[in-house]
Amino acid sequence: MFGRISLIETALVISVLLISLVIHEFAHAWTALKLGDPTAKLAGRLTLNPIRHLDPVGSVILPAAMILSGAGYFGYARPVPVNRFMLRGEDRGFALVALAGPASNVVLATLAVLAIRLVNPNRAGGLAQFLFVFIQVNLFLAAFNLVPIPPLDGSRLLRVVLPSGGVQFLDRIEPYGFVILLGLLFLLPNQFFKLVNAIQSLLVVLIPGFG
Repeated sequence: MFGRISLIETALVISVLLISLVIHEFAHAWTALKLGDPTAKLAGRLTLNPIRHLDPVGSVILPAAMILSGAGYFGYARPVPVNRFMLRGEDRGFALVALAGPASNVVLATLAVLAIRLVNPNRAGGLAQFLFVFIQVNLFLAAFNLVPIPPLDGSRLLRVVLPSGGVQFLDRIEPYGFVILLGLLFLLPNQFFKLVNAIQSLLVVLIPGFG
């Protein structure tokens, strides 16, 4: 997480966040189509055009306010529409679509780790800084989205292992998931981000040569 940082650093983090969010949402849409659900494609979301994915408040205003205040960073794009009943495997397909988003962020972080090993950080200057931020933001996004609370991707993965009663519970709280998430972020931030950091530590193991 960040303390108070400069406007230039804020712009850098937001730029990386926007790129990463767009690829995250595209990965959801692409995977859904491959598993038989064209809903996202028909909605114009199978694209890397940021206008189709980003939310002005969640993707720009909120992250900027949090970063400038030293509260860390949090942002979101517009969720990709998915009809799980059209997916092959239904809940299992739904889990794969959900996993595609965080997986795309892990892949991006891995590519940045490989790139940074090809440059001399002492000479690369701005490029090295960009790559370090790119790694940090993408690992954070992957870990954050794997938290098992609706509407985050982790809750979709949880459906595969829960008994029917647990799945019904997730369905009941889904309409209130965003409120629950914001409540945890602002009322129990230390506990919430400890969980995010624990997931992030597990993800780091997947990246060859990290650390």
